[in-house]
Amino acid sequence: MNILVVGPSWVGDMVMAQTLFICLKQQHPGCNIDVLAPDWSRPLLERMPEVREALGFPLGHGVFDLATRRRIGKQLKGQYDQAILLPNSLKSALTPFFAAIPKRTGWKGEMRYGLLNDLRILDKERYPLMIERFMALAYDKNAELPKPYPRPHLVAEEQNRDAALQAFKLSTAQPVLALCPGAEFGEAKRWPAAHYAVVAEQKIREGWQVWIFGSAKDHSGGEEIRNALIPGLREEATNLAGQTSMAQAIDLMSCATAVVSNDSGLMHVAAALAIPLVAVYGSTSPQFTPPLAEQVAIVRTALECSPCFERTCRFGHYDCLRLLQPQQVLDALEQLVGVPVALQEPD
Repeated sequence: MNILVVGPSWVGDMVMAQTLFICLKQQHPGCNIDVLAPDWSRPLLERMPEVREALGFPLGHGVFDLATRRRIGKQLKGQYDQAILLPNSLKSALTPFFAAIPKRTGWKGEMRYGLLNDLRILDKERYPLMIERFMALAYDKNAELPKPYPRPHLVAEEQNRDAALQAFKLSTAQPVLALCPGAEFGEAKRWPAAHYAVVAEQKIREGWQVWIFGSAKDHSGGEEIRNALIPGLREEATNLAGQTSMAQAIDLMSCATAVVSNDSGLMHVAAALAIPLVAVYGSTSPQFTPPLAEQVAIVRTALECSPCFERTCRFGHYDCLRLLQPQQVLDALEQLVGVPVALQEPD
């Protein structure tokens, strides 16, 4: 059985999509799973054992381009028994339709009658978690999801890790704290750089090194964290944001001793790598897309206005993040890695 999955357009969603792939393999042990998704997702999919092939999709998020979707569909014709669509958009249903894949499964979404012939109506109360909405598409309508739920698990090969370490002249001789201070969603997900710097300083004083991860947009934020450190400590922090490929970021993060991250795609990557993780939440909630791993501590403030799910703070104060103190994160790290981390006064 050959299955084509039309994948999501965001890093965290793609990581969580692995729960669907695992369920498909449990349902159909001999099936082949190919994923049609943006090229940036290839390093993620290549680290998921359930996926046979990542098929690059040339159109960016939100681009319609009917002709290209038809052309790709014609190229895929006759190769698949079922298509499963994770995006809810109408345009995402076009390529499987043009490919004439016999069974085309997905949630109703943007009025996709006719494009999908295994159309599901989403009950948000029954499936409150995103992974539940993904997993349900592996089973017949109204089937009960098996428990415990599978968890994403990215596989970082040792040779790839070694190559990434060599490329950036990094070593794991000291424990590594990975910081992920960015978030594509917006400012209301970003814990202040000054708070990250306090955590970084404390861990460096304890003999750790700090690696900062993110996209090119996050590089300046990483520099803000580094520049808040005094000389002698600053040299122990490496700003990798915008410097690595996605593949290198995954492989380097797999070397970390612990991770502190905003609610972002990299948070889900860290969870899938089974690295002890402190997840910082501001305007969003872990009730819908929590990090799926055993060693996770979620820290947040209990403000009346949070979660608001806004990209920017409607009040302008960002108190849900600003008032979340570094000591809370350090305490959570202590619980995860078992090392005392009470704040020390600088020399």
